Amino acid sequence: MNVNFREIANFIWSVADLLRGDYKQSDYGKVILPFTVLRRLDCVLEPTKEAVLKRLEELRARNIQHVAPVLEREAKQKFYNISRYDFPSLLADPNNIAANLTNYIQGFSDDARDIMDYFSFADQIRRLDEANLLYQVVEKFASIDLHPDRIDNMTMGYIFEELIRRFAEQSNETAGEHFTPREVIKLMVYLLFNEDENADLRKKGIIRTLYDPACGTGGMLSVAEEVLHSLNPDAQLKVFGQELNPESYAICKADMLLKGQDPSRIKFGNSFSNDQLKHEKFDYMLSNPPFGVEWRKVEKEVRDEHENLGYSGRFGAGLPRINDGSLLFLQHMISKMKPVSDGGSRLAIVFNGSPLFTGGADSGESNIRRWIIENDLLEAIVALPDQLFYNTGISTYIWVVTNRKSARRKGKIQLINAVSFFQKMRKSLGEKRNELSDAHIEEITRIHGEFAEGKYSKIFYNADFGYQRITVERPLRLNFQVSEERIELLKEQSAFKNLATSRKKGEAAKAEIEAGKKRQQEILDMLLSLRSDKLYKNRDEFVKVLKQVFKAAGQTLEAPIQKAILSALSERDETADVCLDSKGNPEPDPELRDYENVPLKEDIHEYFEREVKPFIPDAWIDEDKTKIGYEIPFTRHFYEYTPMRPLEEIEKEIRTIEDEINELLSALTISVERRKS
Repeated sequence: MNVNFREIANFIWSVADLLRGDYKQSDYGKVILPFTVLRRLDCVLEPTKEAVLKRLEELRARNIQHVAPVLEREAKQKFYNISRYDFPSLLADPNNIAANLTNYIQGFSDDARDIMDYFSFADQIRRLDEANLLYQVVEKFASIDLHPDRIDNMTMGYIFEELIRRFAEQSNETAGEHFTPREVIKLMVYLLFNEDENADLRKKGIIRTLYDPACGTGGMLSVAEEVLHSLNPDAQLKVFGQELNPESYAICKADMLLKGQDPSRIKFGNSFSNDQLKHEKFDYMLSNPPFGVEWRKVEKEVRDEHENLGYSGRFGAGLPRINDGSLLFLQHMISKMKPVSDGGSRLAIVFNGSPLFTGGADSGESNIRRWIIENDLLEAIVALPDQLFYNTGISTYIWVVTNRKSARRKGKIQLINAVSFFQKMRKSLGEKRNELSDAHIEEITRIHGEFAEGKYSKIFYNADFGYQRITVERPLRLNFQVSEERIELLKEQSAFKNLATSRKKGEAAKAEIEAGKKRQQEILDMLLSLRSDKLYKNRDEFVKVLKQVFKAAGQTLEAPIQKAILSALSERDETADVCLDSKGNPEPDPELRDYENVPLKEDIHEYFEREVKPFIPDAWIDEDKTKIGYEIPFTRHFYEYTPMRPLEEIEKEIRTIEDEINELLSALTISVERRKS
């Protein structure tokens, strides 16, 4: 179909010329988007309009109440309209156009009317009518032919996307929250179907399900259906989705309605706090959740599920940091996988780089990665070119996750570096300056399907991405001295200061505080009696002296006060004896504590003896603090060293630049002198 979607989108957006002055730029989309959907619905129903009205009269004459199935068959669609109005007839009565348009919308079947409700279209009808713009807008849209015979569903999808992009630009929203570039979706679908194409998807009459928990305008659902039909015209794909943005939800539902899908499978609301497909499992899943979006609004619901349901719920593996909910979406999707006994599931999701490595060992992110990898769910990650999305120029990655890996992939993960697979766009769209051609998509899909080592593909075992974070301790060595300078430090110790405080009230508080001050002075006097230049290099020896002084004064040395005194009167000293705990074991020095990440496949003691012990002989591992972590350092695995240029070449280049600068300065000086003369 030779239709330039941008030309049609430009014409539709020209409605904004009518709105200027009465509407803010940021509100143009509130009129243009629902009217575009409405006109599309109107054009689709136009050929069967009279037949539906005639059939309705017959049914009413026979007092038949349940008319929906009959009228849908008559309309040859999953929806219908029983109002006598359409766009051309609305223009015949300019004085009553608001009432007639409302009547027309009320005449739609439930799913179609629900779409207009989520656009808050009644508010716009009233607003346009009050501004005397309603007739002009209806007239403008009535002149556009959006019938599927002229504009197919794919082209209509592009038109919607272009309109949403412009709306997002005008309202300072992010267009990428609403839709994903079609070629990216196509690649995701190919990767999703790649392992199943020959064995399963070409079977006659197969029925499969697909789900997107952040479906936007439904681009992923539509492209998946198109790709499957290109592989197998007899296949049926039932699509499901949920969307939080009302306008996007309405457009998605309209798109599904027009394509003959069951629009009731598209749900409105937050997938985390209000999962409306709670008990459903799907064959395939796709998603491009918003990058780096906070999940604070649903924190209570998510944390409650994590803490109370554990792995019986969706978020048992862990919770990421509050400012990035990407890995929540992945866990949510994994929870909707079919059991392997029922055929299992495959999913593809787009992330930025953060889920690859954010979070150290035992963090929420690391624990989620660990759970996914140790359960052998991660099949492949594809690094995409930058500047591929409308709202961001950053690097992005497609994760392919499945619970039914082929035999050759079990226990392994494939990394594909496709950052160089792109072509420049003739015209940028927002941040999108690059695009994937069909040839690029085919090549990436081929590399994934071959599952072989190469320039763009690396194969790893699951355990290659795991590591043990060991805590390396060194002994605490302190010297002690009773000097005026160090005694002054005691006054800042919490345990010492708390002696002269009270939680009581009135006279009782005053008495307790006075007693505390007296106790403070007694402690200071005892320490002052020990003043000397002597440096104690053994803690036990110094403690013994300290206790003797307190005993001689008839005073008790409480543990908190002893700790405060030792802290104030000590300094770290590499020449001092090692401080020992009550069991005679070396006490660790927190300031000298260090950490090492040891590959999961390697024995931590062998690593320690080789990499640490030769350099720090008195160090040891605190095995109680060892933690398991997982990260995927994607870039590191494809790093190519570029040797530095020879020094002579750099020096020559510098001299050349200096000569050019001197010439420019000389010319400037001559020019200035000529002006003066």
